[in-house]
Amino acid sequence: MIQTRESIRDYDPERTVNHQIIKRILDAGRLAPSAANRQPWKFILVSSADMLKKVKECYHKPWFKDAPHILVVSGDLNESWTRSYDGYNSLETDLAIAMDHMVLAAENEGIGTCWIAAFDSSILYKALDLTEHEKVFAITPLGYPHEGFSKKANKIRKELKEVVKYI
Repeated sequence: MIQTRESIRDYDPERTVNHQIIKRILDAGRLAPSAANRQPWKFILVSSADMLKKVKECYHKPWFKDAPHILVVSGDLNESWTRSYDGYNSLETDLAIAMDHMVLAAENEGIGTCWIAAFDSSILYKALDLTEHEKVFAITPLGYPHEGFSKKANKIRKELKEVVKYI
């Protein structure tokens, strides 16, 4: 599954994802580990036409506009763990782990995702009425590709020997 997962940039707006599948994807995020088990996250599933219109303004790619669902992974800086000696706050790491769990769960269900960090946060925060302590580091569309879509299957990565050091 990890070898075949890829970012999908093709969504059929007419094919919504069944609630039970969505629930399994969201539960994968809920079960993710977090620093000191703080679980500082909130997962916002945007599916209504009105909210989709507002949220989709935060990222201007045509394929993004077609997604039937947008998953926003947010978290509260006040709820996440902070390392005492240097002030490091674990929120971004915690949210990334939860997002990755959900992206892989979606792949397992045959649902397309595309991890997006290049969104306009001011538009997104206004649309979702987020507070100053709530942060969003990533969003993803959730949906099925159009009929006939096929993955590229050209995952180009460095060789293991280039990224691993055995000591």
